[in-house]
Amino acid sequence: MPRINSPAELESFRKEIIAKKDPNKPCIAVCTGTGCLALGAAKLVVSLKEEIRKLQLESKVNLKVDLRETGCPGFCERGPVVVIYPEEICYLQVQPGDAKEILTETILGKKVIERLLYVDPLTGEKSVRESDIPFYKHQKRLLIGNNIKLDPKSIEDYLSLGGYTALAKALFQMKPDQIIETVKASKLRGRGGAGFPAGSKWEFARKTPGDTKYVVVNADEGDPGAFMDRAILEGNPHAVLEGFMIGAFAIGAHEGYIYVRQEYPLAVENVTLAIRRAEEHGLLGKNILGSGFDFAVKVHRGAGAFVCGEETALLRSLEGKPGEPKARPPYPAVKGLWDKPTNINNVETWANIPLIINNGAEFLTAIGTEGSKGTKIFSLVGKVKNTGLVEVPMGITLRDIIYNVGGGIPGDKKFKAVQTGGPSGGCIPDQYLDMGVDFDELAKVGAIMGSGGMIVMDEDTCMIDVAKYFLNFLTDESCGKCTPCREGIRQMLKILTNISEGRGREGDIELLETLAETTRDASLCALGGSAPNPVLSTIRYFRDEYEAHIKEKRCPAFVCKKLIAFHIDPEKCKACMICLRKCPAEAISGGKNLIHVIDQSKCTNCGTCYEVCPPRFGAVRRLSGEPVPPPIAEEARILARES
Repeated sequence: MPRINSPAELESFRKEIIAKKDPNKPCIAVCTGTGCLALGAAKLVVSLKEEIRKLQLESKVNLKVDLRETGCPGFCERGPVVVIYPEEICYLQVQPGDAKEILTETILGKKVIERLLYVDPLTGEKSVRESDIPFYKHQKRLLIGNNIKLDPKSIEDYLSLGGYTALAKALFQMKPDQIIETVKASKLRGRGGAGFPAGSKWEFARKTPGDTKYVVVNADEGDPGAFMDRAILEGNPHAVLEGFMIGAFAIGAHEGYIYVRQEYPLAVENVTLAIRRAEEHGLLGKNILGSGFDFAVKVHRGAGAFVCGEETALLRSLEGKPGEPKARPPYPAVKGLWDKPTNINNVETWANIPLIINNGAEFLTAIGTEGSKGTKIFSLVGKVKNTGLVEVPMGITLRDIIYNVGGGIPGDKKFKAVQTGGPSGGCIPDQYLDMGVDFDELAKVGAIMGSGGMIVMDEDTCMIDVAKYFLNFLTDESCGKCTPCREGIRQMLKILTNISEGRGREGDIELLETLAETTRDASLCALGGSAPNPVLSTIRYFRDEYEAHIKEKRCPAFVCKKLIAFHIDPEKCKACMICLRKCPAEAISGGKNLIHVIDQSKCTNCGTCYEVCPPRFGAVRRLSGEPVPPPIAEEARILARES
């Protein structure tokens, strides 16, 4: 591979790559990100390769087809995703058995396969082009938009899209202070959670005296259901590397680390290959592009500790020590990795840097709100029709994200709340659906941006159960170093468990609030400082649910098992025996022509009987806070019905 020794050589090599690409040549782009791989994308790729071989399309000059294995384009709900260029035809939920039809009908026959298109559930209209699908149409995909357009294992693909132009500009046309001023002027805030201005953070590290400085990519994304950083690192690792190198040059660092959690093997594989390819081309390592700037990158695999997402704990882990946070100040910009000045940003923050350097600060400031500029990638999951990664401009409303991008709530259920910011985030009720989403607005309603997790909940969600779930997670993930976090979270979880199991007492809500405030104010790091958010926000907006659990021993959402009983209505029971056969506890008695009865002493409240009872009968009722009707006498159970 050619080593590139100057910006001129870089542009010459780029032109060679582009010249070899025929924009009119058919290309089948298959998402092979982690989500689509889990849905069978690897088998689909094998089938496509086999059918291409059978049809001899790899050798026919006029019909030669490119098969590109790409990163995640975001629509995880409908994977595996296939986009066919140059027409931009988008097929969803493609299976290996569809490979031959795609080649014969679409590639050779120039016909669209209707059954593989996106169908609007409300209007029935079909979208042919990827950009016409509502899920994509309402986004602004600056960072993940290229994922489906390039092979993450190919540096040539990245270069053909303008890759490393920003690096050359930074090294040869800008001074370090100019780079920092540009990032500051862009008002880019860190996307890892705290939202601290990235340019100011860089400036602190640059101005701190020291011959040795470090930069770190925080890819230790541990929020349940969140995979924003993973998708970027898997799908476009060179964009992260390019931003990383620009930051290192501006700060004065010559060594950097990419801290990736162990559970991201594909991200590790792709970024490691990207580093090797960049080194081979002279874009990384010694004397980058002939500029005299040296920079080396190492990939470090984290052990999966959630607390290592906190920067001081991450640095201790990099040093080979237990991943525990340290008191600040001094901040890492002054005394970080091995006590040297260190700058840490997450994957999404670094990926924004090439866009800012190439297009100027005004490119980012033109997007978003006064205090939050640019776009934000969210992991949209939960009770929403279109789950996946969404990239939207700061300031977009929650309603737009959930209903226009996400397609609304399945089953015509009522929206109840959305939880943002991961396990340390807050739950936002429907009264704030029209609130603009940015760092400051979320903080006003008791939530946080966090790294970008967004979990949608419907009317069947119990908010006490939600708070309990996140505190259970945080109890396991707390490093235990400081008492307020270790004991505060544990005691809050204990109280929530008692409430959900019918042992709640008067004063529990007030005690939870006191514990939450103490834990928030006295904890050493952000994990303990933000851990009370799920409790405080659910009490703030759903206090009536807490009171129903405590005073009435009732779960309004019918989720808390200890507060639910199941009863078979004798007027509706058709003696079909389905619930009797499916009951795992053998708690249902009855038989042919005999009304079924649930023995409450045996019932485990699993809900199986409720789930399997045919909707047309509706004989099984859920009761919460109500006495279960006594079993009717044996003689009354004998029906005069015909079988």
